[in-house]
Amino acid sequence: MATVLNSLLPPPTRWSSSSSSSTQPAGSTRPTMSLHYPDFPAPFAITNYSASSRAISCQLQTTKGFAVLRRDAMALIFSSYIFSRVGLHDVALAQPSVGFREYIDTFDGYSFKYPQNWIQVRGSGADIFFRDPFVLDENLSVELSSPSSSRYKSVEDLGQPQEAGKKVLKQYLTEFMSTRLGVRRESNIVSTSSRVADDGRTYYQVEVNIKSYANNNELAVMPTDRVTRLEWDRRYLSVLGVENNRLYELRLQTPESVFLEEENELRQVMDSFRVNKASG
Repeated sequence: MATVLNSLLPPPTRWSSSSSSSTQPAGSTRPTMSLHYPDFPAPFAITNYSASSRAISCQLQTTKGFAVLRRDAMALIFSSYIFSRVGLHDVALAQPSVGFREYIDTFDGYSFKYPQNWIQVRGSGADIFFRDPFVLDENLSVELSSPSSSRYKSVEDLGQPQEAGKKVLKQYLTEFMSTRLGVRRESNIVSTSSRVADDGRTYYQVEVNIKSYANNNELAVMPTDRVTRLEWDRRYLSVLGVENNRLYELRLQTPESVFLEEENELRQVMDSFRVNKASG
C-alpha cells in the first residue's frame, strides 16, 4: 500500500541549478525549495518516512515562518502609509482658508477680497455671488441700488449707523418672508458701527442675527401635534458704502455654528470692501 501511495505523489521539486548535496555559503538564510510529504494517519502511513524527511519538514516550517514575518512587516508598512495619507488629507480639509483673492469690478465700481477656496455662482440675482463649497449656507454677495432711482451722496444719507441697521434688518426680513404655515422668525441687531477706510470714504457695518422656526406638522389640528423646531440660525454681516450716486452693500451670510471659527476671516472680507469711480 505504501508503494502505491508513493507512486501517486508528485516527484519532489528541487533547485534546478544545484544538486541535493550542494552547500550554501556560511551565514546564508536563503530557504531551500523542496517537497514535504505530509504525515498520513494509520493505516496509510508511508513506511519509508525517514529522518531526512523530518529535516525537510523542519526546514519548510522555518521557511514558512520567515515568509509570514516578512508578509506581516510589509502589511504594517503599507497600512502605515495608507493611514498617514488619510490623516494628512483630513488635516488639510479641517484647516480654514487663510488665503484671499481680490475681485475688482471696474464697470460698477467696487472691489473686495474673498477666501480663495470660495466659488462664484451665477444666476443668483445679485451683482456678484460667491459661496463656500463645503458650508453651503456661507456666502457673500454685492447688491447695488439702481442708478436711475437713487441719488446718494454719502452713506450718512441713511442716518446714523443704528438707523441704517434697522433698515438693513427690515430688508432681510422682507426678503425672507414666507407664506408657509407655522413659520416664525426671530431677529435682532447684534452691532452697528462706522469707519473711515484708507480711501477716505465712510462705511457702515451692520451685524444681525436671524433665526427661523417652523412646525414639524403645520397642518395638524391639535396644537400638541404641531412641534416647533429651529430651521436655521444665521449671522448676517453688511458693509454699506456710497459712490457714483449709488448705495453699495456687501453681504456676508454664515451659520452661527461656524461664525466664531471663521470670524477673523469674515471680518477681513468686510474690511476689504471698497467703492470706486465706475468706468461704465
